[in-house]
Amino acid sequence: MMPVMTETLILHEYALSGNCYKIRLTAAHVGATLQRREYDILQGETRTADFLGTVNANGRIPVLQIGDRFLPESNAACFWLADSSPLIPVDRFDRADMLRWMNWEQYNHEPNVATMRFLRAFLFEENWSPEQRASVPMRTRNGDAALALMDDHLATRQWFVGKTPTVADLCLYPYTSTAGEGAFDLTRYPHVSRWLDDVAALPGHVTIIA
Repeated sequence: MMPVMTETLILHEYALSGNCYKIRLTAAHVGATLQRREYDILQGETRTADFLGTVNANGRIPVLQIGDRFLPESNAACFWLADSSPLIPVDRFDRADMLRWMNWEQYNHEPNVATMRFLRAFLFEENWSPEQRASVPMRTRNGDAALALMDDHLATRQWFVGKTPTVADLCLYPYTSTAGEGAFDLTRYPHVSRWLDDVAALPGHVTIIA
C-alpha cells in the first residue's frame, strides 16, 4: 500500500544535487507529485534573507515543503515520503538497519564521494581553494573505502536491507551512480555496479536529469 499524499508538496532544490535527486526518486517510487523550485547554490540563492527566514535557517537545500511546513535534510524527506509504503521494512530490525545505512550515507559516503563530484564536476580544479586541494587525497581514499564497503556488503545480497528495495537503496543510489564524475572508478566495484543496474531497472525509476 502506498501512502496517500493530501498536502501540496514543494521541493526546494538544486536539480543536479544528489541529495535533491534522492527525494525526487523516492517520490517517483511512491507516486507522489512534487512541485519544484530551483535555486542556484553557486550564486548563493539559498543564503538570501527570504530563504533563511522562510525555507531553511541553515541555508541549505533540499527542503521538502509539506503544505506550510518545511522539512530540511534529504533522508528525513525521503523517510516522510515513503512512510507506510513497501519501501519501509515491516520488520523492526530491518527498519533500524535501513536507518543505519541512511545515516552511514550522510556521514561516510556523501562527505567524500559527493564532495569529490562537486569539486571536479562543478567547481573545477582551477578554482579549488588551498584547503579543498589539500583535502582531495583524503576524500578520495575515504570515498573508495566507502564504495569498497558497499561492494563487500552487496556481494551476498541484492539490496542493502532485507530482500526488497528500501529507502536505504534510494538514498545511496544518487551519489553512487554519479561517483564517476568525482573520478571514482566504479568498475572496481562489480557488486555496486550490479546493484546500480538493479535500482535503475525498478518500475518508476527516474534519472537525475528527468
